[in-house]
Amino acid sequence: MTTGQLTETSAGPGATSPAGAAAARPPRRRLSLTTRRAWSFYVFAGPWMLGFLALTAYPLGYALWLSFTNSDGLSKNSRFVGLDNYKEILTDSETLHSMARTGVFTAMTVPLTIVAGLFLAVLVNQPIRGRGLFRTLLYLPAVVPPVGAALAFKMIFDRDSGSANGLLDLFSINALAWLADPYARWVLIVLTLWGVGNVMIISLAGLQDIPKELNEAARVDGASPWQSFTRITLPLLSPVIFFQVVTGIIAALQTFAPLLISLDPTPKGLGTVPESNYFIMIHVLNQYLVDGRYGYASALLWVLFLMIVAVTFLVFKLSKGAVFYSVEPERAKTKPRTIGGA
Repeated sequence: MTTGQLTETSAGPGATSPAGAAAARPPRRRLSLTTRRAWSFYVFAGPWMLGFLALTAYPLGYALWLSFTNSDGLSKNSRFVGLDNYKEILTDSETLHSMARTGVFTAMTVPLTIVAGLFLAVLVNQPIRGRGLFRTLLYLPAVVPPVGAALAFKMIFDRDSGSANGLLDLFSINALAWLADPYARWVLIVLTLWGVGNVMIISLAGLQDIPKELNEAARVDGASPWQSFTRITLPLLSPVIFFQVVTGIIAALQTFAPLLISLDPTPKGLGTVPESNYFIMIHVLNQYLVDGRYGYASALLWVLFLMIVAVTFLVFKLSKGAVFYSVEPERAKTKPRTIGGA
């Protein structure tokens, strides 16, 4: 008996060798690089996409549908009213006045915060001892949640027990009603400037990104510090300032802090808000919770959203030629070269 016959006999009839079994199995199919990248994208972006659909897209769509109804949020007998809510916005004097106050507040606070943040950034960018400590102290107010900051300011400027009137009492000055007109708007502006540390940090990052050689060369050429700042620093800092203008306008148009600062809770309704601080978001909340006009309030929110989009688009249009980018985008695609220069 030969060796091959012995092997076949010991393995039994119909048995195959290990090498033959491996050859008989089909090769495992591996996913392509493109497929693996697609799966990786959906695994990591999936939670965000689900959150966006559930917490942003659906509420926006539902609010858009409510804006065409007379829903009160409780009754199921709401009916479709078309564009009646939007037509009422154009004729409602209270709505138009609240929008005007919001616009005035935006026009006042956005330039003030940008200028104050840039001024502080220039100061803490100087080579002085302990500047890290100063940066930390100036930035700390920006870390405080807006709700906590508003409530703290409400206690500070309280007429009866606030520390602001306590300070005035030291100089024999009568107590002031800080949270009522005409002082309520200025308290709100002070609160907005109190959190300017966020703007300062962004401006500081922009200042540190500017090459020092440019200012040194200008100083050698005889330029004054003010000329170096206006001719070199500001143009190179214009993209940062432009970003702060856009985000500042969007945030100011949605200001909600006046409700926490000047609201005087009463058993009926939401309380008393000074007329100067009765902004569009306060009006929207009043329509939702007090009047129960969910349809009209949803229409107000959509009009505010369209206003923010329009103002942002206008700012982008006006910024052309005023914002300096160190790397300009390509204006035309270059023709690809081939072998031989053809």
